[in-house]
Amino acid sequence: MPGPPGCAYPRAELHQGGPVPMTATKSRARAGGRGRPSKAKGLDLKETILDAAEGLFARHGFYGVTTRQVAAEAGVDTALIHYYFGAKRELFDAVFLRRAEILNQAREASMNAYVKANAGAMTVEGVIEAFIDPLLRISQDGGRGWKSYFVLVAQVNNTPAWGGETMTRFFDPVVHQLVETLKTVRPEAAYRDLYWCYQFLTGSMMLTLSETGRIDSLSEGECHSSDLESVRQRLFAYCAAGFEAVIAKQNKALASG
Repeated sequence: MPGPPGCAYPRAELHQGGPVPMTATKSRARAGGRGRPSKAKGLDLKETILDAAEGLFARHGFYGVTTRQVAAEAGVDTALIHYYFGAKRELFDAVFLRRAEILNQAREASMNAYVKANAGAMTVEGVIEAFIDPLLRISQDGGRGWKSYFVLVAQVNNTPAWGGETMTRFFDPVVHQLVETLKTVRPEAAYRDLYWCYQFLTGSMMLTLSETGRIDSLSEGECHSSDLESVRQRLFAYCAAGFEAVIAKQNKALASG
């Protein structure tokens, strides 16, 4: 099934809405009796809609959710969704953008702080920790909404039709920062190897953040997917060892070839 057309939603529209169709105006007037909500009430309603949409998209995926279901979950008239966000894909983009900006800022700040504190003594594992640890911290401390968001990101990351395009729009700059920082640590590494290694890293990272419970049953209770402290003790070293092994193998092949 082809994916919905890509449509990044402008930030200004996320906060102010666009032109309101006459049918939407009438629906709001019937539902609330006062037409356009006040600014303060509008912000609360938008957050309520985004929270409801986030949870539903995380549980059922993009195609398994309708705007009518989101409205019912949020306890609002369907017309308000179209008023604030437009079509379903634009609502989805708004859900994705809301937390993506926070993640990108946290990871960028974490990597910048690591570089500043370890100039001349950086390691692959240290860079990877600076990139991933903010996500683990946010997942541990951020509440239910963040759990749903990480499940949603993992779904999008594994959607062939349009997931790559969505991830590109929201997350590419911070990934390029990671690759360039790793290149500084291992200047002999080829960019193609660094990008392949990132591909493998993001798979491990998103499966971990999804907390599917798979490892709970697989290990017969020895491990728990919600135990992010145990993840922290292992994931950075695991990913770094993969980077180092790939780089060493490729360098050996070049030297012998």
